[in-house]
Amino acid sequence: MAATVVRYLRSVGSPTSAPTGPVAGPEPVDALPRPELRAVRADERAPVSPAEFRAVLGNFASGVTVITAPAVEDGDDSGDGSKDGTGAGGGPAGFACQSFASLSLDPPLVTFMVARTSTTWPRIARAGVFCVNILGAEQGALCRSFAVSGADKFAGVAHQPAPVTGSPQLDAVPAWIDCRIHAVHTGGDHLIVVGRVEAMGAAGEGAPLLFHKGRFGRFSD
Repeated sequence: MAATVVRYLRSVGSPTSAPTGPVAGPEPVDALPRPELRAVRADERAPVSPAEFRAVLGNFASGVTVITAPAVEDGDDSGDGSKDGTGAGGGPAGFACQSFASLSLDPPLVTFMVARTSTTWPRIARAGVFCVNILGAEQGALCRSFAVSGADKFAGVAHQPAPVTGSPQLDAVPAWIDCRIHAVHTGGDHLIVVGRVEAMGAAGEGAPLLFHKGRFGRFSD
């Protein structure tokens, strides 16, 4: 399956990975590679329903992040007249993301998953870079503000440029990871985005924000 995806992306001229050597600046990637990939035939009943899938997978607790990217002034990917899909008119892009994980130590890689229907992802793809902001236990409201669409998600949110890519590094997060897009793979109705870590930092001890069965939570003794 993976080899099929790579052959497809190469056939249409889409980059399957970022350059491994030094680069002068961020390299944009194809925002929405769309090969026709299915786990079942079009006329075959899926083995589980979407509702059952969500209910069972909701038992897996995870951390929560906000993925951000710097403003890119040219182009309009949203189809609604805004440049970042949020009505913010070309400001930085960002969205709340539960599906984030570390991937590799050598080279240092991380990954996150994003819906292929996302209006924020094309903005991040065009920037070619992103910052993973790992949220703390008291930042549920911040997460909710980045989970909505059609609003300026950065209104009232203090942030500074991440040191290498300039992506928004949100203030008061327990940890952040500054990345360039290394590769993008298709995964059904989502994209699997791999980032090469360029810089990172942590504020020290702090309880994480957890997500379980549709609710926020935290560790307790």
